[in-house]
Amino acid sequence: MPKPRATPPTKEPPQNGTTSSPLLLNPVLAEQGAYPLLRLDERRRELEERGIELFDFGTGDPREPTDAKIRQALTDGVPKVSRYPSTPGKRELREAFCGWMRRRHGVALDPEGEVLPATGSKEAIFHAPLAFVHHSHERRGVAYGTPGYPVYERGALFAGGEALPVGLGEENGFLLPAEAVDAEKTRILWINYPHNPTGATATYGYLERVAQFCQEHDVLLFSDECYNDLYSGEPPPSILEITTVRTLAFCSLSKRSGMTGYRSAMMAGDPELIAALKKLRPSIGVATQSFVQDAATAAWSDDVHVEGRRRAFGEKRRLFTEFFARAGLEHLPTDASFYLWVAVPEAFSGDDEAYALRLMEEGIIVAPGRSFGAGGEGYVRVALVPGVEECRRAVGLWEALVR
Repeated sequence: MPKPRATPPTKEPPQNGTTSSPLLLNPVLAEQGAYPLLRLDERRRELEERGIELFDFGTGDPREPTDAKIRQALTDGVPKVSRYPSTPGKRELREAFCGWMRRRHGVALDPEGEVLPATGSKEAIFHAPLAFVHHSHERRGVAYGTPGYPVYERGALFAGGEALPVGLGEENGFLLPAEAVDAEKTRILWINYPHNPTGATATYGYLERVAQFCQEHDVLLFSDECYNDLYSGEPPPSILEITTVRTLAFCSLSKRSGMTGYRSAMMAGDPELIAALKKLRPSIGVATQSFVQDAATAAWSDDVHVEGRRRAFGEKRRLFTEFFARAGLEHLPTDASFYLWVAVPEAFSGDDEAYALRLMEEGIIVAPGRSFGAGGEGYVRVALVPGVEECRRAVGLWEALVR
């Protein structure tokens, strides 16, 4: 008779789909932790579920419609047969950007070797250090201002660099002091003017001093200029008006042309740096879709639609600054970008999260300053995103709260 088959030992199935060991993550990702302003996020959901009307000045995603010519160029550009786009993009796009840079800043660029498209400035900023920084480098520091855009830090860390935040404050007009940069450690210095989150602007003299510092110490100078076409007074300068030597400017259509969802930006400057990025970017797979390139070409070729956007942001800025003056709310004066940096009233003892929660109860959503890093405590950022009439209604609610 055949022997009975042995019964294999039973194994307890994993509970709740988990394994016996924790999932190992990239340390940079693991150390980011949870969303730091959980209370605000939870309270917002509660108010939305109750049907409370909310005026969102927290996220920098303007509501003004994208110009019809840009939308038409996008739809006209959708091909019958889809093909992979190339990293350098279409020459027509690069020429259109060079034309804008010449009209706006008086800078002549070579469309073949000094410009490169990107799928939004955030993507470009995050990936740029990968070409120039490595954990094996003796000098691998990436310096940037704080409070500021968090992507400078994250891009540096994921590239194996060392994050070197430099404190910004009212005493220096939120301009990054070059003398505070550790030249022996720093490989890349990021500047961002007009500034997110404060709206601070830089002068030609300031840019000249920063450029001189970087050239003296062989530091790569990267300038995030995605707000420099939004202004009501004197046009903000570009770093490329000062120098292109070991320097890059990052320019975006998101705010200038209302194309946040299109994800379209340009990197421009030193041809050696552009060549390095051309070598890097095919490995990442971030070439811009051909139809988005067509829309971007239309946007960079036209300045009229931007004038209308400037007027709209200028009117919204005026509504708030006049209210702040009436209410005695301190803020950083600015006529550029679409951000206002407002000091928390004394009654809240500088607690920006508590003040943001109180404003949310009135339907007004602002971003607490601490969400932009060290030095942001005690402020809230107002992004002039809703339409003009919505801004008027929100000002009325805020003014009633102050009274």
